[in-house]
Amino acid sequence: MAGPKPLVAVGQVTSTPDKEPNFAACAALVREAARRGACLVFLPEGFDYIGRDPAQTLSLAEGLDGDLMGRYARLARDCGVWLSLGGFHERGRDWAATQRIYNCHVLLDPAGRVAAAYRKTHLCDVELEGRVSMKESGFTNRGTEIVPPVSTPAGKLGLSICYDLRFPEISLALRRAGAEILTYPSAFTVTTGSAHWEVLLRARAIESQCYVVAAAQTGRNHEGRASYGHSLVVDPWGTVVAQRGEAPGLCYAEIDLEYLQRVRREIPVQEHRRPDLYGTVGLPAAP
Repeated sequence: MAGPKPLVAVGQVTSTPDKEPNFAACAALVREAARRGACLVFLPEGFDYIGRDPAQTLSLAEGLDGDLMGRYARLARDCGVWLSLGGFHERGRDWAATQRIYNCHVLLDPAGRVAAAYRKTHLCDVELEGRVSMKESGFTNRGTEIVPPVSTPAGKLGLSICYDLRFPEISLALRRAGAEILTYPSAFTVTTGSAHWEVLLRARAIESQCYVVAAAQTGRNHEGRASYGHSLVVDPWGTVVAQRGEAPGLCYAEIDLEYLQRVRREIPVQEHRRPDLYGTVGLPAAP
């Protein structure tokens, strides 16, 4: 008889520019999830803070060896859980030279060690006239690599961040590398979230035949910004199996890897892909 399926917890918070209450809120969710038996807890982009402007965002940033990440490492050890910390404002090794940060998704193991660190490769520069204006590239360096999936008690985890959701290339690359769970910690705006959030997450799950886990910011982060919320988990068939709504808190889902393998057997899209054709549109035919 199969044993219990691994339980994951997805946290939804309203981060502000004040790090201390942000940490207190996130730590309380992690402890609650651990008490419920979750082996892996996901927190959203900007779990550390959301600044009012680029200058404040840069001033509050820390390195991975800083105090805040040290506190999360202790939290992981105390609770005995894996932590997906998506969208940490990281002062990298080039901070002194560039005065720019990275948007870094950090995965901590239950010993508090950094199991992986993915730096966001697609930066959010969008201009919706009269509604949304964002230029992440103005103060953030682009990451230069996709990180291989990491084995966790819930499955092989592929790391992405927020705006990466709009690029199926990264989800398919992670699937080819063995991912079983894709994660998109995010801080979608209300405008873009209400239009695109769920449909994009379900599309990534269906095309990759992976579980998709998306922790989200929600509510009024400061006087100039509000986030959409609706943290959710999608299964490999594209069904939403857990969702939080708009209030801060947690939602939970079991990860059923036997079901994932069944979906992949029944519709074997990975075997049917034609990499020999993709990227050749408009090129001369081979002789």
